[in-house]
Amino acid sequence: MTPWARLRERGVLGINARNIAFTLGENPRHLYPLVDDKLRTKGLCKAAGIAVADVLATADNHAAVEGLADTLEGRSDFVLKPARGAMGNGILVLGEAFEGGWLDAHDRPVKAAELRYHAESVISGLYALGGQPDVAFAEERLFVTEAFDPIVYRGVPDIRVIVYRGVPVMAMTRLPTRRSGGKANLHQGAVGAGIDLESGRTTHAMIGTRSVQDHPDTGQAIVGFPIPCFDEALATALLATDQTGLGYVGADIVVDRTRGPMILELNARPGLAIQLANRSGLRSRLEAIRTRTAAGLDFEDRLALGRALARGAT
Repeated sequence: MTPWARLRERGVLGINARNIAFTLGENPRHLYPLVDDKLRTKGLCKAAGIAVADVLATADNHAAVEGLADTLEGRSDFVLKPARGAMGNGILVLGEAFEGGWLDAHDRPVKAAELRYHAESVISGLYALGGQPDVAFAEERLFVTEAFDPIVYRGVPDIRVIVYRGVPVMAMTRLPTRRSGGKANLHQGAVGAGIDLESGRTTHAMIGTRSVQDHPDTGQAIVGFPIPCFDEALATALLATDQTGLGYVGADIVVDRTRGPMILELNARPGLAIQLANRSGLRSRLEAIRTRTAAGLDFEDRLALGRALARGAT
């Protein structure tokens, strides 16, 4: 048996199958802007009463950058982002303000001129999907619940939930490390830990393709860790993806210390590393959902179906 045949036998979803059958097959192209543009995603969620970080200022052209900088002058704790960025690129997290600038997430000074230059780079499309002109926006900085502290290095961990036809399929948490620069980015060295949909506890953890039991910086056990507010985060993922009209979506959620689960962003092309984090394939769960009629199931039934499939029930 070939290696690919063995992976297929174990229900692993490959990138070609994901692109053809799910990304293209389940997601109408005209709906992509709803999730590719973070500002539109925010508007969609807020209209449905789903919590998101508040927008503080925007700049959609170079002439507007000065106004954005003026609005943020002297304000602490905000994040500057590209509206159509991907993989966390172009995100600038700023904290304490001082005269003429701010400290970033690593306590390095960032001058106002650097902020303006970064915003201009965003508008020019440096971080945008396809390199198209973009919008720079600042939003309030979220502070994750202290419950994550034992397994996080400095940054903000998130929870990724894959939702297919309104049913939760698989979940993981992405945990910042020193190597990842405090970012929850698996490609830069963050930990990916699979989450059991029923118990809300982590089941397996990876850095790249290497299994780990403990966080490389804090030394605390990752596997078996109870994810705070997981049931609420799972429900938030379904509520948010329901607004999009897309069939195959990744929902990224931050558990804020005062407001609980909040939508960070939605993704019409969620990656496949979640399978490594869970040591389980997506394909078998997705095909099982296809054999059922998700449309018409109520909210609780969809949650129950996702959990049943995760534990291997048919």
